[in-house]
Amino acid sequence: MTIKPIKTKKDYQNALARLEQIFDAKKNSAEGDELEILGILIEKYEDEHFPVDLPDPIEAIKFRMEQLGYNQTDLAKVVGLKSRASEILNKKRKLTLEMIRLLHDNLKIPTDILIKDYMIKDYKI
Repeated sequence: MTIKPIKTKKDYQNALARLEQIFDAKKNSAEGDELEILGILIEKYEDEHFPVDLPDPIEAIKFRMEQLGYNQTDLAKVVGLKSRASEILNKKRKLTLEMIRLLHDNLKIPTDILIKDYMIKDYKI
């Protein structure tokens, strides 16, 4: 087992190739230990070179609603009013701290997603 830091794209590709070779290694074996360490190194490299940004809070709400089979009326039961739910989904109203708590508790959306800043749309009169 020769493990070294992943510093370049070539190192990364080699690490992925080796990971694929030993993917079914038995736990607590030499290859199993190599697999575990290689996985950590690959994850670190990917976190540094391919960061994934948090989704837009409103898109996250819509996605979770879809997963749960919720409609706007269901969201209104969580945030208080149907008009408020509409304003939120159409980005006409910012989420308040209380709404964030309610959405987190009821829809199980992580708060770090819900607190992310987003642009609201201007009202047209």
